Amino acid sequence: MTAAERAADPQARLQRALDFGYRLLGRRDRTVAELRRHLASKAVEPSTIDVAIAELARQGYLDDARYARRFAEDRRALDDWGPDRIERKLLVAGVAPEHIAAALCARDGESELEAAVELLRRRCHDVPGSDRERERALGMLVRKGYDLDLAYDAVRAFERTGSSLAS
Repeated sequence: MTAAERAADPQARLQRALDFGYRLLGRRDRTVAELRRHLASKAVEPSTIDVAIAELARQGYLDDARYARRFAEDRRALDDWGPDRIERKLLVAGVAPEHIAAALCARDGESELEAAVELLRRRCHDVPGSDRERERALGMLVRKGYDLDLAYDAVRAFERTGSSLAS
């Protein structure tokens, strides 16, 4: 079969798109939007992209809900990210808001507060003693993606409990 014949054959076009998809998904999980962009960059026709994405999802290789859960778990455990930062990154990756909400509700407000206080214990050697030190601790939590109110609560809780609890 020549290249022109393969290009005209819908099954050959689909197999080409699936091969690109398998190769990309073999490295790490991707979102539907990321795979769609990748296939489009490889000059795959939009109708073939739709069929390939449906097939990869049916086979279990492509699942935005799973991607959101794993991403949230990894960013919390490995990078100490808070829910706001995780949400922003998932939105940029093209994950639907309902999948993001489900991934973020896996941890309740109390757990988020505990995680923020634990991050302060690891990062701050001493309890903040001045307004400037409190602002630095607060800023670090906000940059990590914790809500401002929760960050305030975490700094106050850290001041009450002290860094000695980490020992």
